Amino acid sequence: MYQIIVFAPFLAAIIAGLFGRQLGDRGAQIITCGALVISAILSWVALFQIGFGGTVEHVTIMTWVSSGDLNFNWGFKIDTLTAVMLVVVNTVSCLVHIYSIGYMSHDPHKARFMAYLSLFTFAMLMLVTADNFVQMFFGWEGVGLASYLLIGFWYKKPSACAAAIKAFLVNRVGDFGFALGIFAIYMVTGSVEFDVVFAKIPELQGQTIHFLWMDLDLITTICILLFIGAMGKSAQLGLHTWLPDAMEGPTPVSALIHAATMVTAGVFMVARTSPIFEYSPDALAFVTFIGASTAIFAATIGTTQNDIKRVIAYSTCSQLGYMFFALGISAYGAAIFHLFTHAFFKALLFLGSGSVIHAMSNEQDMRKMGGLRKKIPWTFAMMVIGTLALTGFPFLAGYYSKDMIIEAAFASDSSMAGYAFFMGVFAALLTSFYSWRLIFMTFFGESRSPKSVQDHVHESGNWMMAPLYVLALGALLAGFIFKDYFIGQNYEDFWGSALFLKDAANNVMEAAHYVPGWVIASPFIVMVLGFLIAVYAYIIRPDMPARFAGTFRYLYALSYNKWYIDEIYDYLLVNPAKKLGVFLWKKGDENIIDRFGPDGAAASVMSLARKFRGLQSGYIYHYAFAMLMGIAAFVTWFVFISGGGAS
Repeated sequence: MYQIIVFAPFLAAIIAGLFGRQLGDRGAQIITCGALVISAILSWVALFQIGFGGTVEHVTIMTWVSSGDLNFNWGFKIDTLTAVMLVVVNTVSCLVHIYSIGYMSHDPHKARFMAYLSLFTFAMLMLVTADNFVQMFFGWEGVGLASYLLIGFWYKKPSACAAAIKAFLVNRVGDFGFALGIFAIYMVTGSVEFDVVFAKIPELQGQTIHFLWMDLDLITTICILLFIGAMGKSAQLGLHTWLPDAMEGPTPVSALIHAATMVTAGVFMVARTSPIFEYSPDALAFVTFIGASTAIFAATIGTTQNDIKRVIAYSTCSQLGYMFFALGISAYGAAIFHLFTHAFFKALLFLGSGSVIHAMSNEQDMRKMGGLRKKIPWTFAMMVIGTLALTGFPFLAGYYSKDMIIEAAFASDSSMAGYAFFMGVFAALLTSFYSWRLIFMTFFGESRSPKSVQDHVHESGNWMMAPLYVLALGALLAGFIFKDYFIGQNYEDFWGSALFLKDAANNVMEAAHYVPGWVIASPFIVMVLGFLIAVYAYIIRPDMPARFAGTFRYLYALSYNKWYIDEIYDYLLVNPAKKLGVFLWKKGDENIIDRFGPDGAAASVMSLARKFRGLQSGYIYHYAFAMLMGIAAFVTWFVFISGGGAS
C-alpha cells in the first residue's frame, strides 16, 4: 500500500511528462488525477491504521548506499507523523490536480503542468516517508526543483522566471545549512538513519566542537544548521523573501506548494528531529524567537498589500511562524495540528482567490475589484469560510489549532515563551484585520473594475468549485473531529513515539489546558477587534485607509514595501556581487586571462602568420632567400647550441 501511495504520482508524472502529446491533454489529466485520487484514499487508510491503530511500519525498498561505514536503505518510516503528512500532501494535491483541469483549461501546456504537479507530489512524499537523512534530503531537493519548474511554468513571462530563480537561490542558502547539519550528524554518530542517530544523541549531550576561536555546543550547532534549512524551505524571517514572489506561478501552484505542502516541510523536519532538538534548549529558544518574529513580521506586511494572492502568501508566512514557535516550546502536537488544519483553510483561500482571478479576467489587484459577492456568491461563501477558519472563529479548524498554540506559549516555561505569546496574540489581531480587509475589498462596495471586465464576471465551473467544497468541509470540521487526538485526551496514544519529549513531566500540551480564562479568551477578543477595525475602515469609513496612509506615511511605506528587506539584500548582497562579477569579468577574465591566455596566444599566432605571409609572394628569389635563412639558422643551432662544432 505504501509503495502505491508514494510511487503512483511518480509514474503519473513520467507518463504525462514523456507521453503527453500522445495521450493528449485529457489523457494526461485523467492519469495524473487518477493516481492522486488513489494515493489520497490510501493515505486516509494509512492514517486510521497507523494513527488510530498505534502502530509503526518500516518498509524497505532496496539497499541504497553501502560504502565503508556508510550504509543505509531506501525505505519508508510510517508512523503517525508521516501518516498525517501523507493525508495533508495527497489530499490537497489531489484537489489541486482536479481544480487545475478547470483553471488551466485555456493553457496550451496542460500535460506538462499536470506532470510537474505530480512530480512535486512525489518529491514531497519522498521527504515525509524518509527513514534517514539522505532520503529526506533527496525529497527536500526534489521539491525545490519541482517548485522552480512550477513557479516558472509560464517561462515566457519575465517576472515568473525571476521569481523561480529567486525561490531556487534563497532555498539554496537554507539547503546548505541543512546539508552541513547532516554532515555533522554523520560525523559524530556514524549514521544517517533516524533510529540510530536519535539513539546516540543523549551520549553527545554536553560535548563541544571547536570552530575558529569558539567552543560550540555540539547538539545546538547541529540543531541550528538543521533549522537554517527549515527557515529557507518554510520561509521564515530572513529567508522568507521568495514566498510572496512565488505567487507569479499559476494559482494551483500557490495552493499546492505555498499553502499546504512544501512550505510545511521545515515544520515537519523539526518535528521529526525532535529527539535532537529536545537536547538543546538554546536551539529551541532560537526556533521560538524566529517563529514568533516571523508571525508578527509577515502579519504587518499583509495589512497593506493589494495583490489578493500576496495577502494570502504573507498570511501563510505568518501562520508558519505560529507552527515554528509551537515547536520551539515543545508543543509539537499543536504545531502539527495547525499544519493539518491550515492545509485545508489556506488551500481553500488560495483556490478561492484563483476563482476570483478567473472571474475577473486574470485581475489580481483588489483595488480593481469590489461588489463581487452577488456575481460569484459560491466563491464568496467559500472565501468567507476560509477566512473564518483562518481567523479562529469558534469551532472552526483554526479556532482549535491556533488557539492551542497561543495557550501553550503562555503555559510554557521556555525562555522565549512570553515573547511568543504576546507576538502570537498581536499577530492574531492583524490576521483578523487583513483577512476581512481582503473580503471587504474584493466582495463588498461598488465595483472598481472596468465595465468590460464586469460584463464577463461569472462563477467558476464545477471542476474548480468541487475542490473548494471539499476543502470547506475540512475548514469547518477538521479541528473539531481531530482535536482530541492531536492535542486532547488521546494525545499520547495517537502520537506514540512519533513526537519526542525529553521531560515527560514538563508536558506543555497538558499544561495548556489549564491556563487562565483570559488567556483562552484573548485570541477571540483580538479576532473580533480586528474584524471591527476592518468593518469601520472598509465599510463604514472607506476613506480611512487613505487618510491613515497619509498621516502615518512612513509606517505605511515600511509595511507596503515589506520592511525594505529586498532592498537591503540588494544593497548588501546582490549589488556587491554584481559589481564583483563585473570586475572579475572585465579586469580578471578579459584583461588578464583572455589577454595573456587564449586570446593573447591566438593574437600572437595571427601576428606571426601575417608576417610570414609576406614571404609567400610567388617570386623565386624570395623563396631562395627564405631557404638560405633556414640553412643559416640550422647551422648556427648545430654549431653553437648542440655542440656539433666541438667534434
